[in-house]
Order: sequence, then C-alpha cells, then structure tokens
Amino acid sequence: MLATHRWVIAIGAIAIQMCLGAIYAWPVFTIPLQDEGWSKVQTQVVFSTGLAVFAVVMVFAGRQLHTWGPQRLSLAGGLTLGAGYAIAAIGGGSEFAAVLIGVGLVGGTGIGLAYVVPIAVGMRWFPDHKGMISGVAVAGFGFGAMGWIKLAGAWGDLIDRIGLDGTFLLYGIAFTVIVALGSTTMRMPPRGWRPAGFTPPGQPGTGAEQFTPAEMRRTPQFHLISLTFMVSAGAGLMAIGVMKLYGVEALMGGGLSEEHADAVAGTAMAVFFSIANGVGRLVWGTVSDRIGRKHSVVVMTATQGVFLLLFTTLASSEYTLYLAAALVGFNFGGNFALFPALTADEFGNSTVSDNYPWVFLSYGAGGIIFPILGGWMGDNGDFPVAFTIAGIMCLMGAVATSLVFPPRHDEAVKPFSVHGFLHNAHLFEHEPELAGAAPSPDGPAGDSGR
Repeated sequence: MLATHRWVIAIGAIAIQMCLGAIYAWPVFTIPLQDEGWSKVQTQVVFSTGLAVFAVVMVFAGRQLHTWGPQRLSLAGGLTLGAGYAIAAIGGGSEFAAVLIGVGLVGGTGIGLAYVVPIAVGMRWFPDHKGMISGVAVAGFGFGAMGWIKLAGAWGDLIDRIGLDGTFLLYGIAFTVIVALGSTTMRMPPRGWRPAGFTPPGQPGTGAEQFTPAEMRRTPQFHLISLTFMVSAGAGLMAIGVMKLYGVEALMGGGLSEEHADAVAGTAMAVFFSIANGVGRLVWGTVSDRIGRKHSVVVMTATQGVFLLLFTTLASSEYTLYLAAALVGFNFGGNFALFPALTADEFGNSTVSDNYPWVFLSYGAGGIIFPILGGWMGDNGDFPVAFTIAGIMCLMGAVATSLVFPPRHDEAVKPFSVHGFLHNAHLFEHEPELAGAAPSPDGPAGDSGR
C-alpha cells in the first residue's frame, strides 16, 4: 500500500512544481513589457529578483519544514505565489514597481517556501532512487514553464485577449488552486519505513553520514559544489531571460522578418527549451543513479559550456536555434535533479532538507549575476559576449566539481587548508578505506563506490 502511495506523492510533487516553474515563463512577458516602455535590464531585474528571493527563502523553508510540516509549508507557498501575481495584476500589469514587488519579491517568496517540500518528501519515499525522484520531483518545474508560456501566448493568447493584468490575475488563481491540491499529498513516510528489499548504504558519498548545515559549510566540497551550481544554473537562467530577445535579434540578422523571427524565437523558448528542460531533469537524474552524481555533474556542466559557446553561431537560423535551445535546456534542467541528490550523497540523506537550501543559495547568486549580465550586454548590443562568458564559466565549474570527493567530519571542524584537502583527496582515490569518515548511526564507513 505504501509503495503505491509513494507514486501518488510523486504526482503531487509534479503538480506543485508545475506552478512554481512559472518563474521560467517570464520571457513571454518581456516583449509586451518592452512595448510598454521597459528596458531589457528592467525585464531582467524582475526575473533576477524572483530567483534571488526564491533561493534565500528556501533556507528559511528548509528549517521550517520540520515545524510546519510539508503540507502546511507547500500550501503557504502556493498562497503566497498566487498573491504575488495578484499584486502585479492590481498594479495594472505593466507598472514596474508593482510587478517587481508582486512577481519578484512576493512570488519569489512563494516559490522558495514550497520548492524544497517535494524534493525532501520525495527523497524520504525513494531512498533507493534518489537521482530519479529528484528528477521527477522537479520535472514539473521545467514542463510547467512551457504550458504557462503557451497559455499566455500562442495557445491561449491571454496577453492579447485579457491584457497583462488579466493574465497575471488568472495565473495567480491557478497557482493557488493547483498547489493547494498538490499539497494534500505531501506527507513524510512513517518513521523507519523502507522500500521492500532496500538496505541503507553505509559508505561515505552515499548519504550515510549526516552533516549539519554548519558542518557542511565548513567543508571545501560545499564551496566547490556551490560554485559549479552557480555558474551552471546561472548560465541557463541567463539563456531563459534573453533567449527570445536575442533570438529575435539574431534571426533578423540572418534575414528573417521581425514577425517570423518573433514566432521562431518564441517557439525555441516555449517548446524546445521548455520540453528539453523537463526531459533533462528526468534523464540526468536517472543516469546519475547509474554512473554517479559527480561524474554526471562534470559531464553536464562541461557540455553546457560548449553549447553556450556555440549558441551565438547557431542562433541565426531557425532550425539551429531550435537545436541550441534544446541542448541548453536539457543540461539546464539536469542541475535540479543532480544537485539535490549530490547534496544528499555528500552531506546526508536525512539532512538534505536543511542542507540543500544552503547549496541553492548559489542558484540565487547565479540568478542575479547572469541574467543581469545578459540584459546589460543586450542593451549594449553585445549578447554574444554574454554567452561566451557564461560558456567559459561553465567549463570552470566542471573542473571545480571534478575535485569533489566525499567529505570527512574532521574537515568540518578544522580550518580549511589546500594541503589537507589534497591529502584527503589522495587518500580517497588511492586508499579509500583510510579516507572513510567516522562511522555514523546510519551505517559504517567505507569505500564510496564512486
């Protein structure tokens, strides 16, 4: 019965995340807002504010999960998200201050409150498939963006029919109702419950050893993982924020009319990027259960760097823009399946709801730096430079994660030194039985198998 129930929870997680993914539907509003007199930078300030607030509030939400419980926390997130879009609507839909407060500050708060719940609950129900459930739990975030973009644009034509204010209000109502329904499924499993045939692993690097957030933050692994997440997610967020703006510009430079270029760029973002974003979360999560989280992150981030460096070459014609959007979207989505699971592997399965929000702060930092970089470069006619910088940073992120190995508790209590870090890395690579951390209540130390 409980084994069946955990798949119902997965469905509820997807429903919640489909609404939270509305932040990625922001590009559908950027051109109408520019028509109302907004600059490119202003459109990205709202987007970046939402992302940054989302990340910061997640730290609070991770702590409150134990007090409020998953149902109340996710419901609070849905109500707050809906209220944010209602504020933007009341402000007229195009007033910068109202949209910044509503979509950016209040909406970002709602996303941050609810986002950690499906991930934490899902990992408790699926300890045997952490990568897969991380992908499933956040897949709706990626797929949801496509639906909200298309409803506002080509499918529902909401912006043209009912205006920006009407669209914001309708979305606010929908988010509130859907998240409220999904929250009814968010329950932790009974204490001590395990899937049939599952034995908790006891090796370092598999989530057996638990680190508190304070301990985690004192390890070099935390900083390397956070750096990679910042550049990999931040580069993808920049692509989301400017893909339609730059796509139109590049396609017109390639000879398309403005109307045709607008339709193609919209399709690249709303269909190819969004679908690939959702698929990437599922595929990368499942792949990581087979080849390991570290190797998956290195491959994903390195290839993302290459795709971003090629993006400006591919963006000038219709079908290559579709390809580029799909490739970047596929790898971008993988971030949100891999980094929660990597955090659980390195710092503990049971403490992931406390620890992952701290890692996720790097997403917020990337969400401030990269989209504003893209908007600023766009206002100065230098979109290609922004994509080149993002690509190089992703390659550097891949190198950073290649240095990660399972942390030891003594790293969390001693001052960091490069010599000590390299010594422990050598032990792990060549004498893993000496590098294992002290035994924890969840199991003995040993080789991580990664």
